[in-house]
Amino acid sequence: MAKYLKIDSVLSGVVESLCAPESYMGVYHQPSFGSPMPSVELLSDIVERLRSVLFPGFFKEPFITPENMAYFVGSKLEKVRRELTKQVERGFCFACDKDEHACSADCAVRAESMCNQFLQTLPHVRRLLATDVQAAFAGDPAAKNPGETIFCYPSIRAVTNHRIAHELHKLGIPLIPRIISEMAHSATGIDIHPGATIGESFFIDHGTGTVIGETCIIGNNVRLYQGVTLGAKSFPKGENGHLVKGIARHPIVEDNVTVYSGATILGRITIGEGAVIGGNMWVVDDVPPGAKMYRNL
Repeated sequence: MAKYLKIDSVLSGVVESLCAPESYMGVYHQPSFGSPMPSVELLSDIVERLRSVLFPGFFKEPFITPENMAYFVGSKLEKVRRELTKQVERGFCFACDKDEHACSADCAVRAESMCNQFLQTLPHVRRLLATDVQAAFAGDPAAKNPGETIFCYPSIRAVTNHRIAHELHKLGIPLIPRIISEMAHSATGIDIHPGATIGESFFIDHGTGTVIGETCIIGNNVRLYQGVTLGAKSFPKGENGHLVKGIARHPIVEDNVTVYSGATILGRITIGEGAVIGGNMWVVDDVPPGAKMYRNL
């Protein structure tokens, strides 16, 4: 009995310390008006349903035919719309600074409207993903067929999440796009901010350790290898000493560029069309179109 009392007294002190306001200040989230946080588990399910719609026959429901596809797609998207609307509403409430009545009314209406707008982007998302799949197949001699890249390649998984998250990001939905991007980051090691703009026929070979920043603009037919960083060179601060948010600080990569493994490209610079950046290069200045930069050994 004395042993249990001793443990209780220890826990009592820990609980008291952890519940002191000075301890949890800055790491505590009090739900706005009782609204729960978005669910990572439910968002993961939503993304998997979208993946099965975008690539019918590859994930979870393998027996899809042209005859039953309309039923399959319609049933999946109806559930996506219902569940995603709830999660988007939670995201709005997480970031909301309005009073309770205005928040509860406005966030619900905006969530439903934006989810409908997002669903209308799916044909465009699939068209882009189809070009990414072909780029992966054409760019990797180890790929036996395009379906292998859909089912197995981390690049296609990461870019699928990104293209979904990017459309949500463009609609101004808070938090949800970042969660979806971080799902792919955790699963593949490829870190693409949902704000990055990526053209068609995009392929990341191998992919692990690749980082693409928020304000990157990537053109068509761009190929990156593992460990490439498209990052910011500096982080300017405002008069209050805090980082200035939202400024363009990441590279522009034009069409038909190849960047080999381990290259680091920093700042709002332009990598010109058709340029080739060799492995482990450090690039902080504009690169002319067609240039080839290699490290001399």
